[in-house]
Amino acid sequence: MAYAAAMRVKDQAGRGVTLATVAREAGVSLPTVSKVLNGRSDVSPATRAKVERLLEAHGYRRRTQGPPPTPLIEIVFHELESVWAMELIRGVENVAKRHNATVALTESGTRQTPGPEWIEGVLRRRPLGVLLVFSTLPEDVKRQLVSRAIPFVIVDPAGDPDPDVPSVGSANWAGGLAATRHLTDQGHRRVAVITGPEDLMCSLARLDGYRSALAMAGLRADPRLVRFGDFHVQGGFEHAMDLLQQRDRPTAIFAGSDLQALGVLEAARVLGLSVPEDLSVVGYDDVPPAQWSSPPLTTVQQPLQRMAEEAARMLLQPADSKRTDLRIELATHLVVRQSTAPPRPGARNFRSR
Repeated sequence: MAYAAAMRVKDQAGRGVTLATVAREAGVSLPTVSKVLNGRSDVSPATRAKVERLLEAHGYRRRTQGPPPTPLIEIVFHELESVWAMELIRGVENVAKRHNATVALTESGTRQTPGPEWIEGVLRRRPLGVLLVFSTLPEDVKRQLVSRAIPFVIVDPAGDPDPDVPSVGSANWAGGLAATRHLTDQGHRRVAVITGPEDLMCSLARLDGYRSALAMAGLRADPRLVRFGDFHVQGGFEHAMDLLQQRDRPTAIFAGSDLQALGVLEAARVLGLSVPEDLSVVGYDDVPPAQWSSPPLTTVQQPLQRMAEEAARMLLQPADSKRTDLRIELATHLVVRQSTAPPRPGARNFRSR
């Protein structure tokens, strides 16, 4: 507490303002301001927000002689149990070990935002930086990270980040376009899609790429062939079972993740369909299991490790360096394997417009 009380705030004109002044303006005690600064949980949300707003208004900066950041990079997932997450972790570790930093993993919240308990913990841990996956960043959380000089980057953001929020993603629209064009170029006219959750920007971008490829081939996008999945095997299986038991079933399916594509392959097996003779399948991500599926999966390679590496490098930039690359989008490309082929002669296809 003595350390917190000794800190100073500089207002917008550069004048020193004591934390006692901030406490007085907020109508709270100096120990309460200290608790907010140190991420203590025993402060009400309303009081914390009021103090944070005043600290931000006065241009709060922590004094440099304070305790150094913990030498770790924290990755925040809403779920950890996936090969997709492992690829991101490997990418961060590649950069962290060159900086003698440890990688910490946190599972918190939903696809959209980390849970409220997370921000209190991260303020106590004070890592070198925070990498959030599939997330948006609430304004109050952003304000707290900025005021503590904790860098942050969002990987594959759920929505469109604010201009001042660093992010790293990939060319999802181009990936959806490439996957679907590969199928239409082979002669498929009834192509279904199982994209990801409807509230994720990457899912919608891949779906837009799919629709654009159909339009380029002179095909009508049939809404009965569009499914919003969850990026998991079970979801891919269930949607594929429904699609493949339609009277005019698709001859090809573009799955918005490799895990969903594995579910599609299983549905085809259960229904006695051969891949690629009866059904072509394209996945997305190119995670390691894709090349070991039966048959090996044609997929869009999303550079997951490189995305994580770029994000980690952004976190570890010197604090006084000027960022000119707040938003990075990496290229995707199609990897053709054995799960796609032209439709069988005589297969029922959807006619061109």
